Amino acid sequence: MATRITVPELGEGVDSVDVVSVLVEVGQRVDVDQGLVEVETDKAAVEIPSTAAGTVTEIHVSAGETLKEGDPVVTLDADESQQDQDDEPTSVPDRDGSNQAAESETGTGTETGTDEGGDFTVTVPELGEGVDSVDVVSVLVEVGQRVDVDQGLVEVETDKASVEVPSPVAGTVAEIRVSAGDSLKQGDPIVRLSGVSRSANAAPASAPAPATPDTPESQPRREASRQPEPAEPAAPRDEPSSRDTPLAPRWTGEDDRPRKLVPAAPTVRRFAREVGVDITHVAGTGPGGRITIDDVKLHARRMLTQVAEGGAGVAAAIELPDMERFGPIRREQMSKVRRLTAENMHRAWVTAPQVTNHDLADVTELEALRQRFKGRVTEAGGSLTVTSILVKVVASAMKRFPTLNASVDMANHEIVFKDYVHIGVAVDTDRGLLVPVIRDADRKNITEISVELGDLAARARDRKLKPDEMQGASFTISNLGGIGGTGFSPIVNWPEVAILGVSRGRMQPEWIDGAWQPRLMLPLSLSYDHRLVDGADAARFLRWVAEALESPLLLSLEG
Repeated sequence: MATRITVPELGEGVDSVDVVSVLVEVGQRVDVDQGLVEVETDKAAVEIPSTAAGTVTEIHVSAGETLKEGDPVVTLDADESQQDQDDEPTSVPDRDGSNQAAESETGTGTETGTDEGGDFTVTVPELGEGVDSVDVVSVLVEVGQRVDVDQGLVEVETDKASVEVPSPVAGTVAEIRVSAGDSLKQGDPIVRLSGVSRSANAAPASAPAPATPDTPESQPRREASRQPEPAEPAAPRDEPSSRDTPLAPRWTGEDDRPRKLVPAAPTVRRFAREVGVDITHVAGTGPGGRITIDDVKLHARRMLTQVAEGGAGVAAAIELPDMERFGPIRREQMSKVRRLTAENMHRAWVTAPQVTNHDLADVTELEALRQRFKGRVTEAGGSLTVTSILVKVVASAMKRFPTLNASVDMANHEIVFKDYVHIGVAVDTDRGLLVPVIRDADRKNITEISVELGDLAARARDRKLKPDEMQGASFTISNLGGIGGTGFSPIVNWPEVAILGVSRGRMQPEWIDGAWQPRLMLPLSLSYDHRLVDGADAARFLRWVAEALESPLLLSLEG
């Protein structure tokens, strides 16, 4: 006897659950308390167990759907012994309140001709509670194509999910009654099949009514695909059928590839449509490959990049709106430096998921030492700046934390660790931002770094830098302290995995040894590629840098 398993009580504060995966198949034998589907709330992922033992005859849900308490999950052909023990009715109430006996038929349609070799018109099955119509997304078959039982005929979309309408019988497509953009109701004809044959689980519909392939009333309205406003849906069909087949799970993919299940909540699908993303091309990072809104956003960013050979990203040309209608404007051609900077920053932004950690370093004693020894560096031809000191500190930190001296090779699923330490330093010029590189910074003392950095910065402003002097960095430092600010989030210079931003140091009170003391505090901001660098590793790296600035002896002890 048929037993319908529904979503149980969800608990206080939980209004709905999302289906992560279906754990059973039609025809499978299940026991009491065996998991049927895995669902997810905002707190946990759990399984809905079977309250009866029997064989699965129908699955009412698919991955990505949102369910509420009482929604049907699966229908079982329960064991006789189980029925003797339960007080369940011998028939299953439909959503409209009528009773529906357990049947083996799965087809919805109208048949003409004989059992074998006749015609069969497949119609829109039961749409579900609260769903009045569906929109045709795409037609999956062609006239003359041979289809099998349960093969998808058309893909349709409701306000909750995108699904396929399967064929209840095997046959050859003789006529297609719909096209992309049509709005359909339950009972509307979809395709007419000829040479129909059936398997045991696809019996003909009872009380067949004559097909009306050529009457205007049987034709779906096609104006939706040609008009900007959606057309009125076609009138419902009058021909009865013994059973309506629930819409199948959505199986999508390229026509020349095996189709795959696309698990995503309705809100995610709606967001993907709004931003123009084909959700079938999005890689899911949620539980069981579930697609999240963040996955769609990341895919949308990548869509804006045209990948050339060697992986060089180029910003896609997006046409601006007409801004002259708001007032006078003027246009100026980008310099080559600005254009390359824009392309590199765009590539870095869409390639690496970036996070920024912030910290403060007490540089009161360091500043006193800098003032004390800056004359020696000046005599050597350099300038003892906070930036030159940071180059040495960061170089030492990278030897201690090698993950930040690496690159991510997603093409080969490898991490590339570098045995050299080259530090790039951002320099503000009248042509834009240039980043000369201090090579082997870990092998040079602060005086040597100060002299070399002064020379590179001067030549950068005088446009005398060589191209190879701006290549090969494994980490970058960007110091805006000379301008101001309390913190910022610099963009990682791909293929590096981290960049350190420095803001202006300020005197502020700090509670030390039971009293407030004025201390010079330096804001530090570390942006990093979260594909490789975890938050804890970034925090440890940044704290080590801060402690090395606070206690310069640490460079000799651990650097």
